[in-house]
Amino acid sequence: QVQLVESGGGSVQAGDSLRLSCAASGLTFSTYTMGWFRQAPGKEREFAAGITWSGASTTYADSVKGRFTISRDNAKNTMYLQMSSLKPEDTAVYYCARRRLPYTSVTYNPNDYAHWGQGTQVTVSS
Repeated sequence: QVQLVESGGGSVQAGDSLRLSCAASGLTFSTYTMGWFRQAPGKEREFAAGITWSGASTTYADSVKGRFTISRDNAKNTMYLQMSSLKPEDTAVYYCARRRLPYTSVTYNPNDYAHWGQGTQVTVSS
């Protein structure tokens, strides 16, 4: 059974940093492209960042490019999202997700992802 567990969220001030983690189990983690999505109150879930199975390629939404860094450690079955220069508009629940099929590219569409974590809240105050 695939399980994704996010951690590392919290309440911070604008300009602060946070690192999110996504611990995966029940899958061959090193064969799956993974993504970070976020959902603010009253808004649809949106893509934030993605990383291919080997970590060789990363993709970012324009809204986070230059401030967020996605990475993974396949030996630890864990993915990370380092968030810097946080803004109030980054406030959301952050989810990690796994692409439906192995060895596929990063996509922006949440429907292309099969498994989701429970989410971790990030709140940025001005």
